[in-house]
Amino acid sequence: MRRRHDAEENPMTAKTGEVWTAFATIANERDAQSLAEAMERMDPAPVGIGCFEIDEDDDLWEVGGYFDGRPNAVLLALLEAAFGSQPFVISNVPPEDWVSKVRRELRPVRAGRFVLHGGHDEGDAPPSAVRLRIEAAMAFGTGHHGTTRGCLTAMDRLAREGFVARRVLDLGTGTGALGMGAALLWKSRVIATDIDAVAVMTAHENGRANGTGLMMRTVEAGRATGGEVMRHAPYDLVFANILAAPLKRLAPQIARVTVSGSAVVLSGLLHRQAPGVERVFAGWGMHAVERIRLGEWTTLSLRRMQKGPLR
Repeated sequence: MRRRHDAEENPMTAKTGEVWTAFATIANERDAQSLAEAMERMDPAPVGIGCFEIDEDDDLWEVGGYFDGRPNAVLLALLEAAFGSQPFVISNVPPEDWVSKVRRELRPVRAGRFVLHGGHDEGDAPPSAVRLRIEAAMAFGTGHHGTTRGCLTAMDRLAREGFVARRVLDLGTGTGALGMGAALLWKSRVIATDIDAVAVMTAHENGRANGTGLMMRTVEAGRATGGEVMRHAPYDLVFANILAAPLKRLAPQIARVTVSGSAVVLSGLLHRQAPGVERVFAGWGMHAVERIRLGEWTTLSLRRMQKGPLR
């Protein structure tokens, strides 16, 4: 997800003033990213911008922005014509403190030995539980989504089998929940990356709140073979809770930073997408040992069997 990094406030948390949205669909990732970048240059500019894949098979994307006043319809029409998107749908959103609303409605979540909760609700948990305090924020991964719970469940099961991870890579870290979980469970050294600066900042602050700040380093990066990531390779455990298409592209990179015996946990996969991703990773020596299905999502737990790529 793209956002203006200089935005001082989540647009959906404003308690006063107007909040407007403008969303359009467009084919292929390159044009979607270009449209999102063009929206950043609007005047008045949006206070937040999102760019999401909504249909992998048709490579269909949704691009939108949040505005603190009615957006310029003429400029949006020009962007539609320039990039070939569908017409923007402009809406006025009633002002509401969305973070406070989420805090009221989201209850603690259990995933194996992990318990995720907000500061407003410590909840009850046994002494053996690994507590993760995650506040409602602008980053993905509060634990209520089946993909995050699936990854935490996979990590818990690895630990119960005697697996120990000393070096962990958390790709697409969001709130940092997976990296923090590994740091607390094994005292691991964790590199947590995200392409979104807001997520990197959120993960960093959550790490400090959970006492993992010295063990978890947060990095803004989109590759598994960037300088900071490679300096700490190889990794015993890699998390990648993203989407099917980018996971397939990351397979050779993850192969480079793992060794025989490494564990790889993948999620962000609809059930129908999991077999295709599994086949790609098998081609790079990473084979499924468990498939966890929660709701409409599959989490794949893989083990690296070969010392190098198969191709």
